Amino acid sequence: MEKKLNKQEEIDVSDLKGVAADIICDRFSGERWVRTSVHVPSEMALKIYVNCQELVTILCTPTKLNCLVLGFLYAEGIISGLDDVASMRVCEEESLADVRLSNPEYELPTLRTLTPGCGGGAVFKTQGQRVDSDLVTTPTEVLSLMKQLQKQMVLYRLGGGVHASALSDTKNLLVVAEDIGRHNTLDKIQGECLLRQLSTRDRLLLSTGRVSSEMLLKAAKMQVPIVVSRHSPTGSAISLARDLGIALVGYARGSRLVVYSHPERLIRSADEDS
Repeated sequence: MEKKLNKQEEIDVSDLKGVAADIICDRFSGERWVRTSVHVPSEMALKIYVNCQELVTILCTPTKLNCLVLGFLYAEGIISGLDDVASMRVCEEESLADVRLSNPEYELPTLRTLTPGCGGGAVFKTQGQRVDSDLVTTPTEVLSLMKQLQKQMVLYRLGGGVHASALSDTKNLLVVAEDIGRHNTLDKIQGECLLRQLSTRDRLLLSTGRVSSEMLLKAAKMQVPIVVSRHSPTGSAISLARDLGIALVGYARGSRLVVYSHPERLIRSADEDS
């Protein structure tokens, strides 16, 4: 479905060069064919090398690539902070990232788990750490934040085809990322937080895509106690959320949402209980 923007939502396409390609296509509507041009998300295969060894290739949208690389390495436990990175070179033209660790003898993981969803991907860690937090929120705050995220989805409004995620303090969106891969958006958020020295602990994560187990593990690594999606979580994600102390919220849209785990993290008023 083609998306039309009003004047308040107009986007400077020149700022998105290499991100949303201008494609000529034939569109059928109302029993008529029309030749037109549309924007679609660009895709690249980013190959990550660590200490001169190939680690992984990630299919991604070519934005915030430095954040993506750092966030992925952090999520997989390869780095615990920027001090573990001696140097990093990210070259979009060559589709590669060359990372040198402070420890040149670091032994890279080799066992990968392929992840589902747009963009594909791989994870090396399949166990998460429990989240210890007193953070709570309300359904009203959650639904308001999801509406804020939708307003900041620049690439999606331009051509669709991407997911978005955001880190929030329950009042405002602190970091927003878009990508063809759901899991990539979380890595971009984590990497940007490392670069900006923003803590992810005791924050809330929002995503427009399905929450699967690897998404939940990334949230646990970030020590995020509340994860919210516009769509459904998987059964494995729900089980992990219950074990790891994370409130998992799905179908957050309009005036509705569904809480699958740790409902005590969403405060209820007396008139909200049936």
